[in-house]
Amino acid sequence: MWRDLLPIGRNAATGGYRRFAWTGADADCRAWFREQAERRGLTYELDRNGNQWAWLGDPAGDDAVVTGSHLDSVPDGGAFDGPLGVVSSFAALDELRARGARPNRPLAVVNFGDEEGARFGLACVGSRLTAGQLTVDKAHALRDADGITLPQAMERAGYDPDAIGPDPERLARIGAFVELHVEQGRALADTPHPVGVASAIWPHGRWRFDFHGEANHAGTTRIEDRRDPMLTYANTVLAARKKARLAGALATFGKVSVEPNGVNAIASLVRGWLDSRAADEETLAEVVAAVEQAAVERGKRDGVDVRITRESFTPVVEFAHGLRDELAKMLGGAPVLPTGAGHDAGILSGTVPTAMLFVRNPTGVSHSPAETAAEDDCTAGVTALADVLEGLACR
Repeated sequence: MWRDLLPIGRNAATGGYRRFAWTGADADCRAWFREQAERRGLTYELDRNGNQWAWLGDPAGDDAVVTGSHLDSVPDGGAFDGPLGVVSSFAALDELRARGARPNRPLAVVNFGDEEGARFGLACVGSRLTAGQLTVDKAHALRDADGITLPQAMERAGYDPDAIGPDPERLARIGAFVELHVEQGRALADTPHPVGVASAIWPHGRWRFDFHGEANHAGTTRIEDRRDPMLTYANTVLAARKKARLAGALATFGKVSVEPNGVNAIASLVRGWLDSRAADEETLAEVVAAVEQAAVERGKRDGVDVRITRESFTPVVEFAHGLRDELAKMLGGAPVLPTGAGHDAGILSGTVPTAMLFVRNPTGVSHSPAETAAEDDCTAGVTALADVLEGLACR
């Protein structure tokens, strides 16, 4: 499975993946998922939001145990973030069958669409729509960098954008959702444990900063006459790093666009996106407010108008304690650790008992072609997931 999936959407120049929602690479990943389901005799299903499901047992049954993750990527992302969870889910079902385990609850593997938000700027679109955390109107208003709307992209890929929306009936039939994921950090790297259990997801969000200045000639405009938004943006990036460090939080400007984007032109507009995360919501709010204040104050000095828009926010997620503790016990006292990364499991946690397993990452690198995990650890992850599924669905 890993070998078949590996070349899909891979960029030869960087070695990273560009599996963006509703593109050709995404379609190839979806075809791979359906093939895996049909090869195993599982019931394949596509829900109203484009999420894929592979069922062992009755899809309409109650108290189902669901596992899975996503197959899309960030720009030039690694091979493991998302796909490891989907591949491991199919492998865990294979392991259950090899053991002769007989589930007494429906079991399913899911591939949630557009988890990374690389194309339309909003993470976890598929699971947010399903959970009712993203309205249809807001989803229809999403646009990519080329101005293509989400409905247009879905139609071009052969899906019906008018069908999207909350799916409470589906969620009501799920008794537990367990997502396996490569660890995005080094908490397990220096321990003897190849697999850990998630305790919580830090609150996090994305904010768009628009710095409006005045376009002018780079070679003839005096320094004192400039209204250069790039200066304000650069100062804000440095301020974000300082404010986050002092608060023990995280703040990253990882995406920027510039207009008119000429080498010999002072920019008229610089648009930057802030990703910020913290251990609690109060700290996160304080950090973002401090970054906003720094941007506005510097903008006044530079003659630049600063406008800030919150594009998304996910509050702190405490995974179901009973389910979390049950998983740790099943796995012989596996370590329990928090994460700063968002996941579909976090989105579903408001309506479904959810838990996560992390597979050890020796470098801690993620969202990069250097992302990796040892084969033995991945195998241990499959075994752990199979143990969990057997414990939840077969006893």
